[in-house]
Amino acid sequence: MDAVARFTELVGAPDPPLDRAALALAAGAAPRAEPGRDIERGLAELDRLAVGVTSLDGLVHRLFVQEAFAGNGKDYYDPRNSLLPHVLRRRLGIPITLAVVTIEVGRRAGIALEGVGMPGHFLVRAVGTHTLLDVFAGGTPLTPAECEARFRAAAGPEAPFGPHLLTATPTRAILVRMLENLRAIYRSRRSAADLEWVLRMRLALPGAGMPERLELAEALGDQARWVDGATLLERYADGAGSAQAEKLTNAAKGLRAHLN
Repeated sequence: MDAVARFTELVGAPDPPLDRAALALAAGAAPRAEPGRDIERGLAELDRLAVGVTSLDGLVHRLFVQEAFAGNGKDYYDPRNSLLPHVLRRRLGIPITLAVVTIEVGRRAGIALEGVGMPGHFLVRAVGTHTLLDVFAGGTPLTPAECEARFRAAAGPEAPFGPHLLTATPTRAILVRMLENLRAIYRSRRSAADLEWVLRMRLALPGAGMPERLELAEALGDQARWVDGATLLERYADGAGSAQAEKLTNAAKGLRAHLN
C-alpha cells in the first residue's frame, strides 16, 4: 500500500488517531521509505517522551527544556517543519506540528489537550480549562490578550478577534491545515511531484473540491503526465454538475493538447 492509500484508509475511519495520521501524512514525502516502520518508530518516540510525565508543567518541561523542542523561526518554510518524523528527529517545527507532539505526548501521560486553530498561529489548550499554550514559543502560557496580539500580528490590526477563533480543532481539520501548509510550500517551490501527493491526501479529507482537483491535474501536467491529468479530470467530470463538468472537461482538453 502506498503512502496516499495508507493515509486515505486511516482518515476514512470514524475517529482517526492523530499520531498515526500525522505520521502517515509525512510518509508521502518519503516514497522510498517503509511507511509502516517509520510510523512505528514515531509512535515509539512519542511513547518515550511521555515516560515519567505526570502534569502539564512537567510535560512542558520535558518537551521544551529537557528535550529542547523549539519553533523553527529561522527557516519557517522548510517542509520538514510540517513532517512529524522530522520534527521528532530534529526537535524543530512550526506551531501545528509542535502542537501534535504536545497533544500526543500529553495523551500518553494522561493529560488531555486539544489543538486550537487560531488563524495564523496554532495553539494548545488543556481540555476543560482556559489554559492556552504557545508551543512555538516553548510552551509559554497565554492570556486572551496575548492570543489576540499574536492573531493581529498575523492577520493585521483591523481583523476582528473573538472567542470563536479559539475553539477546539478536530483531528481531520488539523490534518487539513498541515497539508495546506505543505501545499503552499511546494507550490512556491514548483515541486510538482510533492504537490501531487499532498493534493491526493487533501482530497481524502473534507472540504476539498474543484480547486484541488484542477491543481492536482496541473501538477500531473507539470510532470509531463498530461494523459494522467486529463483522465483524472474526465473521471471527476462524470459525476459533476453541468457547470463544473464543463470546466473540468475544458481543463482536460487543455492537458491533452500538449500531446499534439
